Amino acid sequence: MSVKAPILAVKNLETWYGPVNAIKGVNLEVAQGHIVAVLGANGAGKTTLLNTIAGVIDPFKGSIEYRGQIIQGCEPDQVARGGVVLVPEGRQVFPFLSVRDNLMMGTFARASRAELQTDLSLVFSWFPRLLERQDQHGGLLSGGEQQMLAIGRALMARPSLLLLDEPSLGLSPILTREIFSIIKRINAELGTSMLVVEQNAAIALATADEGYIMELGRIVAAGTCTELMAKDDVKEFYLGGGDALARADGQQQRWKRRKTWR
Repeated sequence: MSVKAPILAVKNLETWYGPVNAIKGVNLEVAQGHIVAVLGANGAGKTTLLNTIAGVIDPFKGSIEYRGQIIQGCEPDQVARGGVVLVPEGRQVFPFLSVRDNLMMGTFARASRAELQTDLSLVFSWFPRLLERQDQHGGLLSGGEQQMLAIGRALMARPSLLLLDEPSLGLSPILTREIFSIIKRINAELGTSMLVVEQNAAIALATADEGYIMELGRIVAAGTCTELMAKDDVKEFYLGGGDALARADGQQQRWKRRKTWR
């Protein structure tokens, strides 16, 4: 789907979640420096896909290649140390640790402890509210602030590939737009590759370069976001008709025109 060499290649992946065959022969790629969206309804297998890539769940068969190396079967900490870091569904911040200590928890997987303060300052530049609340307990933050904290914690690991599981979950439309704007900014400034699982198809397609649609554990459509937004069934079932499609296309064009970020 992309001419660039993939940083991640998932091939014929099959995963069971208890008695459920949650992932069925999935093939997926993330090109270096790209944002790739995986869309689908609840129960489609999106979270299981990310957890399998991150090493939380072992696949039944198939392969997961990161930078050309097989990583299925590796422990989650090994995957994270290699540069693949998961921002889990539901944020899962440490409620009784301060915002600053939550962020520092993201550094456990780093091979080098150099430039921690530089990276912390960078995270605070993307999420100024975390700077304002750095001494507060993580559990006292709003839902949007906890999502910022979860993303910031993952970035403290200096990932090459960031896995984001439902970053808009439970957030207002305004906060959702803010979170995705920051996701786009991080990708533009750092070149971090991203695989984003999301139910909000309009904003995901406006943000990403390529996309996949999952239904019942299978990939049923794939292509560039422009190609997916042009499909009638995607418009009908995932974008809610013409108005949502126009909003998604308009947002995508605005982000394409924005060459620099402040």
